Amino acid sequence: MLGIETLDGPARAVAQVSLVLAEALVLYVVYGGLSAAVGDRITNAVRGT
Repeated sequence: MLGIETLDGPARAVAQVSLVLAEALVLYVVYGGLSAAVGDRITNAVRGT
């Protein structure tokens, strides 16, 4: 899909680690944004206030 399978050895390892780190960064940013946007509303709904 991304062409990583054509790489060998250290280049493939670096590419895979980079992709995993990029995915983690995106998830962190999105989760932070969602928490800021709707976190209080969900907390209040769970507490019943």
